[in-house]
Amino acid sequence: MSEPVTTEPAGWINLPDVSEKLGMSISKVNQMIKDGDLLAVRRDGVRVVPAELVANATVLKHLPGVLTVLRDAGYNDEEAFRWLYASDPDVGGSAAIALGGPQAREVKRRAQALGF
Repeated sequence: MSEPVTTEPAGWINLPDVSEKLGMSISKVNQMIKDGDLLAVRRDGVRVVPAELVANATVLKHLPGVLTVLRDAGYNDEEAFRWLYASDPDVGGSAAIALGGPQAREVKRRAQALGF
């Protein structure tokens, strides 16, 4: 079985810009990442957040729950990123994109199935 193809996010947002976009301190953003409410990965030595995960001035509604389920299944942040961005035409391209639309519940269901 081959590895799933991982798509790239539309863009990356560094943590100071996430802080500004969400209207909160950088320490609060770091706490959200630590608590699993937001996902950040290292790219070129810098922690960044995929742009799709921060909609308008808030984190996608279902993201914290999906991240909790993925972490409970043993995924680290990089593995969670790859899962969220694995190409999946059944949910509209990738789980990360689907979390912002009507397929969000299907993404949560698929994440929950990983634990079994």
